[in-house]
Amino acid sequence: MQIEEKLREKAKELRRAIFMMIGANCVGHFGGSLSVAEIMTVLYFHQMKYDPQNPGLKGRDRLILSKGHSAPAQYAAMALAGFFPREELSSLKKLGSRLQGHPNLLSLPGIEANTGSLGQGLSMAVGMALAERLQKEKGRFYVILGDGELQEGQVWEAAMAAANFGLHTITAIVDHNKLQATGPICQRMNIGELRSKWEAFGWHVIEVNGHSIPELIQAFNAAEQNLKGPTVVIAHTVKGKGVSFMESVAKYHNGLVDENQFQQAMAELQ
Repeated sequence: MQIEEKLREKAKELRRAIFMMIGANCVGHFGGSLSVAEIMTVLYFHQMKYDPQNPGLKGRDRLILSKGHSAPAQYAAMALAGFFPREELSSLKKLGSRLQGHPNLLSLPGIEANTGSLGQGLSMAVGMALAERLQKEKGRFYVILGDGELQEGQVWEAAMAAANFGLHTITAIVDHNKLQATGPICQRMNIGELRSKWEAFGWHVIEVNGHSIPELIQAFNAAEQNLKGPTVVIAHTVKGKGVSFMESVAKYHNGLVDENQFQQAMAELQ
């Protein structure tokens, strides 16, 4: 089986795990977790260098999930990658669980930053990348941002700083599914055309279909080869991807499915 086909199957497995851990009759962040499944898959199972048995390894690549509400997708990838037992996924958001609604680096080894207060992840990556430069380490930093999150001013301060310092080890990925919690971004606070914005801040920009494994692989490889400054991958995605009744429906940003919908979704994800 070719690597692309293996990764496509892994993305399906990720989506099933997301549904299983949130479950029926429970409110959870389905939409944005499903939209980043291929992104998470390519990063954890093809691109990033890390050791799940030694999460603090020096020089490792780091993933910062700035849109921390999509933690179920990261937890699923981490469990499948061997950071913790898959059985632990069922503890999502339960009292005392290491798998809370937003990532917590103090409770779960392999999480690199506490996120969920939107807009902060890229700033964290800038600080980490500068520290790695001083320590002469060679790890890379991948930051997944929501497109609604780009309404936060801190994102653009960090973008300016990353370009100013020539931080070529940073790759930002924008999950551009065009929906935020309350509806279409263009009807809430329109962020407009993204390529020109990022280019104006001094970033190398790559646009891809965020559900295409080959395009994501090519984009991340190109980002590694860019030594002039940071790269942003604008990944055009579908919120709720993979489940017919969830696709492009804003209410499943943080929604609930009944038992019948749960069974339908699991059948579609087989």
